[in-house]
Amino acid sequence: MKKVAIIHHGCAKNLIDTELMSGKLIEKGFEVTLDAYATDVDYIIVNTCSFIFDAEEESISSIFDMIDTGKKVIIAGCLPQKHQKHLKKLISEAFGFIGTSDIDKISDLIKRDEEFYYVSEKPVCKYPEDIKRAQITVGASSYIKIAEGCNYSCGYCVIPKLRGKFISRPIENIVNEAKELAKKGVNEIILIAQDTSSYGIDLYNKPSLDKLLYELDKIDDLSWIRILYTYPTNFTKGLIRAYREIERVVKYVDIPLQHSHKEILKAMRRPVVDGLDFINKLRDEIDDLAIRTTLITGYPTEDDRHFEHLYNFVKEAKFDRLGVFEFSKEKGTYAYNLKPQVPKKIKAIRKDKILKLQKEISNELNEKMIGKKIPSIIETIQSDGLAIARTYKDAPDVDGLIFINTDEVLVPGDIYDVEVTSYSDYDLYGKI
Repeated sequence: MKKVAIIHHGCAKNLIDTELMSGKLIEKGFEVTLDAYATDVDYIIVNTCSFIFDAEEESISSIFDMIDTGKKVIIAGCLPQKHQKHLKKLISEAFGFIGTSDIDKISDLIKRDEEFYYVSEKPVCKYPEDIKRAQITVGASSYIKIAEGCNYSCGYCVIPKLRGKFISRPIENIVNEAKELAKKGVNEIILIAQDTSSYGIDLYNKPSLDKLLYELDKIDDLSWIRILYTYPTNFTKGLIRAYREIERVVKYVDIPLQHSHKEILKAMRRPVVDGLDFINKLRDEIDDLAIRTTLITGYPTEDDRHFEHLYNFVKEAKFDRLGVFEFSKEKGTYAYNLKPQVPKKIKAIRKDKILKLQKEISNELNEKMIGKKIPSIIETIQSDGLAIARTYKDAPDVDGLIFINTDEVLVPGDIYDVEVTSYSDYDLYGKI
């Protein structure tokens, strides 16, 4: 039996691709491990990320580390998709290359035991419904990818070139996967796509995320349904109603707005929305709503006036959770040649100013939580009895935690009402 090690880089969407490749290999009789340095490993698959330059560097460093082991290294996913045959010339030591829309062929390619290059020039990423995921992460929460690709053409983003057009999965397939996860003990499912609020447009001729949520709500064994990567354009009245009406749907909206000023939004090739008006509407409609967003500083053409608008927007919006990124200049994007470019130092200063402001906002919001009880899902229990959990306002990996001191026996994956006793900049402390 051939043994294959698999290494994952990138986002949760990429993680699912890694799990799908693992599932396909196991189905075809391969042994799969996460230990790339095991002596009996025959092949190493590095599933790469190429969203921004830093992610590429991390993936490339990992590839060369694996090549140094003397094993047969296969480069999968976004990096070969983005750079095509140029990457093959650059890393000629690799045994194989496979693109984002071809991962279902991985087992057949390895079985041949011949060097290969299988990267579609124009990817069409349709979810391989016939493959059973082999989960790498085991715990209370699990991601479900509800669509592939993206129909937007944001000026800074390479995703449409890496993943192709937006393709939704049928509702019944998503529900069946959620049922399987619930049977395994998963208590929180997290719906992901490049743009979850556009779910169903291609299949049902209209945004249908609300319809999917009502179907998922019929699964008794699930406690929380969390949604990431929504888009303001297709955040419909029906979706707002679903958030309001379905108890299992976590009152947490993740909506990457990227900027507040209409001129920068136009330059970003994003829909021009009044961000403050939009989030105020959501808060009016949905009680106890937590809102997370991400912003970009230093996008080409952003001047002091635009940044001041962004700063004041954050100050007024008081986001529960916020991520800030400096603009990353990526070849093949509209923004790469857009002028004037903002100096790196200015990008960093602007990012730091926003983060300093957000720290103040976070402390202000956390202080208001003292004495209140907040639903929280238990992640782990430490040997000293300290429980580490996430509130409903916190998604895995990107948001904060709540640390719980209690004499009670808590069960990982279960949800408890935790009384907040103190806080730090981004985390809470509580008791049961």
